[in-house]
Amino acid sequence: MQDVFFALINESPIDIVKLHNQLERMNTVDIAEAFEDLSDDRVLQVFRILPKNMAADIFSFMTVDNQQALVEALADVEVGRIIDELFVDEVVDLIDEMPANVVKRILQNMTADKRQIVNQFLQYPTDSAGGIMTAEYIELREDYSVREAFEHLRRDDSNEMYNYYVVRRDKLLIGTVSLKTLLLAQQHEKISDLMETNIIYVHTLDDQEHVAAVFKKYGYLFIPVVDSEQRLVGVVTADDVVQIIEDEATEDFERMAGIIPTEDTYLKTSVFEHYKSRIGWLLVLMLSATITGTVIVGFEKTIIALPILMTFIPMLMDTSGNAGCQTSTLIIRSIALGEIQMKDILKALWTEVRVAVLCGLGLSIVNFVRILITSGGNAMVAFTVSLTLFTIILLAKSIACLLPFLASRFRLDPAVLAGPVVTTILDGSSLLIFFTVATLLLL
Repeated sequence: MQDVFFALINESPIDIVKLHNQLERMNTVDIAEAFEDLSDDRVLQVFRILPKNMAADIFSFMTVDNQQALVEALADVEVGRIIDELFVDEVVDLIDEMPANVVKRILQNMTADKRQIVNQFLQYPTDSAGGIMTAEYIELREDYSVREAFEHLRRDDSNEMYNYYVVRRDKLLIGTVSLKTLLLAQQHEKISDLMETNIIYVHTLDDQEHVAAVFKKYGYLFIPVVDSEQRLVGVVTADDVVQIIEDEATEDFERMAGIIPTEDTYLKTSVFEHYKSRIGWLLVLMLSATITGTVIVGFEKTIIALPILMTFIPMLMDTSGNAGCQTSTLIIRSIALGEIQMKDILKALWTEVRVAVLCGLGLSIVNFVRILITSGGNAMVAFTVSLTLFTIILLAKSIACLLPFLASRFRLDPAVLAGPVVTTILDGSSLLIFFTVATLLLL
């Protein structure tokens, strides 16, 4: 359908009726995606042709650049109409992304009631349950009958929910009731007799990763959010959690690669922003790599006496780094998913030690045979390198296992101590072990 859309767009003049009919048949997400390939003037022109019932949905799926261009170009009445139809969490996200002058225009064209709710949401940290929740939910009173509940549902079509929250007059959350339960109940039955009182909820200041973990554990599509006094203030939806998981995974990948996380996508991030996000860790790791040079200088006599040792340095350093990265990746993932906690540190270490012994033995045997074949049968050199290889694998997996736990203990992101940091620590340690063993056994 996008091919037909672009064909109609490129007609001169544009057949407005045909384009309008085509837009009605297209998915709102596909239309928003198609807008990315249009100029700002063309986006404005096509947006005004959109069916009125689709405009706000399409606007919510647009890129930040297209949203900003529209807010700046549309009349106040048009901006107000769009903002009124957006969910509160979508308005909050929009305000977070826009420059000050655009935010001012958005707030000016918002109803007083919605502005009050938006301001309340903006007080919560962006990575908390309060920062990602929406105010569009349906609440029922405990003293409603089923008939009164359905009358209320007919008046409130703010969300496509099948689970409703039961509150007292002070908005204290006391239960939930499903649409299925209401449909099967008698018209005169009270909500207080039908509701479930065992409620799973999160608090406004709970971290978004905790919220995602609750969704995963219970498999819900909606989870209520309460304040410190147990009053219902919003709900978090499954689509918000999908975005959380994507953002957290991206952030962990960036941190594990020694990159400071950025807000924009790769192509929308400027070269200078890319530079700033990378140069810090590169500088730290470059300077820390001088440890490796210091170790080599310290064993200069050993190297002069046995120059063949230099040929094994790349293999030993690469193997230790790879072994450490394998372990740190698995441990960080398990911590992030809640599969292991601080209390499991000894269990995890014991697991990695056993894995290291098996990996170390396998690699050392292969390496011993290879060196015998390629070095003219020098068994002592082969034994020295293989013993070093076994030792550094054991060390690498142990350090890579412990560092993420250490980071969690001090409330740091475990991903910070993965990748380049682990590799740098292990490079110096590997060389120190190698030359120490070589000095003891070969000189």
